[in-house]
Amino acid sequence: MSLVELIAQADERGLAASGLACLDRCVPLLGGDDLVLRPLWASLADGSDWSVGLQKARGALGAGEETGAPAGEAAGEAEALARRMLDAAPESQEAAGIRLWADACSVASLQIHRLLDPAEDAAPSVDTRREGGTDGMSPLVAAELRRQVTVLELLAEHGPAGLRRALDVSTEGRRVLRAVVSRRARGRG
Repeated sequence: MSLVELIAQADERGLAASGLACLDRCVPLLGGDDLVLRPLWASLADGSDWSVGLQKARGALGAGEETGAPAGEAAGEAEALARRMLDAAPESQEAAGIRLWADACSVASLQIHRLLDPAEDAAPSVDTRREGGTDGMSPLVAAELRRQVTVLELLAEHGPAGLRRALDVSTEGRRVLRAVVSRRARGRG
């Protein structure tokens, strides 16, 4: 099943987890630590309102501000995409807003990985990847696509019990992106 189909079939919790996982993996671009989004994950787990945790995360990550963390044109564009994911996060997890946000986060996260991957991705856009096209996919984009699919499948199969594993998948992806950002910074230094 393609990523687009999985997003279309996901319930509100699955959509919120999908969008949050994409944002969580991109936190290194915003200069955030590994725990900055944990209150949002906790809200998903217990079904509580995440608006307070979202406001705290925005404050900690300087929502609406440029951090200047990674340098270079591609890295600057990647940071801007991550910032938009954070800024666009809905205050509630209601279906319409959360579905749009999860879909936009999916696209943005794949684009971020595409921008930062030193290998070329042969697809004309990330939409090809989201619809199931995998020919000539760059390694970083392929890994991000797998993570997005895995998060949605975990939530579809296990409901709230899948959140812990989804967080683990996101943590792994965050470490990978942090290493990529660090490598790019050392390459310029």
